[in-house]
Amino acid sequence: MVKRIELLKQWLSEKELDAAFITSTENVFYLSGFHSDPHERLLALAVFPEGESFLVCPKMEAEDARKAGWEQEIIGYTDIENPWESIKKSIEKRGLTLNKIAIEKEHMNVERYESLQKYFSTPALVSAEEKLRELRMIKDEKELEIIREACKLADFAVEVGVNEMKEGKTEMDVLAAIEYELKRKGINKMAFSTMVLTGANAASPHGTPGMTKIQKGDLVLFDLGVVLNGYCSDITRTVAYYDVNEKQKEIYETVLKAQVAAVNATKPGKTASEIDLTARNIISEAGYGEYFPHRLGHGLGISVHEYPSMTETNGLVLKEGMVFTIEPGIYVPNVAGVRIEDDLLVTKDGVEILTKFPKELQIIK
Repeated sequence: MVKRIELLKQWLSEKELDAAFITSTENVFYLSGFHSDPHERLLALAVFPEGESFLVCPKMEAEDARKAGWEQEIIGYTDIENPWESIKKSIEKRGLTLNKIAIEKEHMNVERYESLQKYFSTPALVSAEEKLRELRMIKDEKELEIIREACKLADFAVEVGVNEMKEGKTEMDVLAAIEYELKRKGINKMAFSTMVLTGANAASPHGTPGMTKIQKGDLVLFDLGVVLNGYCSDITRTVAYYDVNEKQKEIYETVLKAQVAAVNATKPGKTASEIDLTARNIISEAGYGEYFPHRLGHGLGISVHEYPSMTETNGLVLKEGMVFTIEPGIYVPNVAGVRIEDDLLVTKDGVEILTKFPKELQIIK
């Protein structure tokens, strides 16, 4: 954590900024090691080019911040106190004048923006997002160790779901079994709302599980991930129940071919757009281009969706240490919905596939 803050301090100096005021749960965690979801309450980390940083959090969480390893100043406040008064006093005590502050413009709300303007004499505000994305895109070994374990749990979860499939069971029946078994392994939070979609429902890329029952001849799509020690995994697998028709099989094999080709093309020096187009061109050439409506994948780490964004227009060059998903899909209404997703780590000379549940078409009986 110290190294991450030092890199941010260096950037502040280079850009001649007086401070960074970080307010998102994810970036506060990344820089401090303290993870908090304070709901409507203010959570913030103030970092300066020189001197000690300070953390702002509800007073009832101050001890948790210490236990998480934060050793510098903590401004804890109660529900009847205005934290901005204490923030101002801490700044004044340091003898600082804040004329130019880096913030997360995509995260900061109007109320907090107005508070910064009020308490610090209308400073100029610049975006900290680009630098924070740059830092978070390259994972260190400790982060990778956690992500690998999160991916193992995602593999396990799909296995539970597949084994739970029975004719007449609902999507929610299977979903409940998956999350129950994960809780038995100590997972108390999913990376996003678990998806178990059967039959026609699988043709909705972001469908909502319900009481639809699994029937013979259905394709069943599982999309899920866990949060482990602050880091996410994300996997999608599609399997057939009892039978598969020729059209479903054609769609499945097209998605699989595209997914494997994109995975195999991934290595340092390639661009995100090249990887996206590797898969997209295969799907388009098979006649299903209009049925692949989303990007190929997204970065993965503290957030389930972070940078890089794997799109056909993103010229970002891939580097060792990046972690992202490859998840092409074809969704033909009332015919079939298939998506296959893996989590990948870019290595020195290629790629490590972190999710390992089999991808070949499985017919479950």
